[in-house]
Amino acid sequence: MGLFWDLIQHSQIRDQAQRSTSIEHRVIMLENQVAQLQRTLNTTLERLEKHVGADLNNDGRVG
Repeated sequence: MGLFWDLIQHSQIRDQAQRSTSIEHRVIMLENQVAQLQRTLNTTLERLEKHVGADLNNDGRVG
C-alpha cells in the first residue's frame, strides 16, 4: 500500500509542477503582450497628437 501511495504522491507533485510551469509561461506571455500593447498605444497617441496638433494626453507636449 505504501508503494502505491508514494506513486500517487509523486504523480500529484509532477502534475503540480507542470501546472506551475504552464502558469509561469502564460504570465510571461501576457506581460509581453501588455508591453507590446503599451508601445502600440503610445505610438498611436504620438501620431494622433501630431496629426491633430493638440496635446491629447495632457502631458504638456504634442507628439
